[in-house]
Amino acid sequence: MMDHAHDLASVRDATERLLTAVAQLDNASLAEPSRLPGWTRGHVLAHLSRNADALVNALEGRPMYASPEARDGDIERDAHRPLDVQLADLRNSAARFQEAGAVPADWSRTVELRGGVTDAASRVPFRRWIEMELHHVDLGIGYELEDLPDDFTQREIEFLTERFTGHPDVPPTHLTDGTRAWSTGRRETSTPEVTVTGPAPELLGWLCGRRDGSGLTVTGGPLPALPPL
Repeated sequence: MMDHAHDLASVRDATERLLTAVAQLDNASLAEPSRLPGWTRGHVLAHLSRNADALVNALEGRPMYASPEARDGDIERDAHRPLDVQLADLRNSAARFQEAGAVPADWSRTVELRGGVTDAASRVPFRRWIEMELHHVDLGIGYELEDLPDDFTQREIEFLTERFTGHPDVPPTHLTDGTRAWSTGRRETSTPEVTVTGPAPELLGWLCGRRDGSGLTVTGGPLPALPPL
């Protein structure tokens, strides 16, 4: 079972790292493109603020977003705000998430996330941690996959390989960083297993769509094409 208290503390630390880094920017920097197609850095920050509120909704039994259109509209509305407003919103929304996580609750209960996905409440803090770490990288301001905490990288690799396990479009795949190993893809014996080897940050980058896999070594077939997250 997930340790939600540990993950809430990790979310707090990741949030402070991001806030400290973003505070060094200026308004012009927020209007520059992020590493996410079609989004400026301001869009990324707006998304992080609204995602915190959406996960509070999920923890409290409400839909994360009123609709996909409302989600996108809120991000677009908030993306163009000045730096001080973005920082205050991110800090305040993060505090609301921490407050919701501190309420005594049944963490084994099932909550509904975006798109009808369901999960245990205990996994929600880790999902927020994912948002904070990967979108910090997406800002393109000097924080890279290699800078992620090692325990986060390992758990996110586990999370994503679990997500792709059984997917009909992903061949049986063995991943290893030389000391740790994971498996994903279809569960069958008729298709040869592909082995993907490389540093953990490169494996994570490929799994989460942040890198093209050129830093990995592949045997037993071509590098599998992964479905979008």
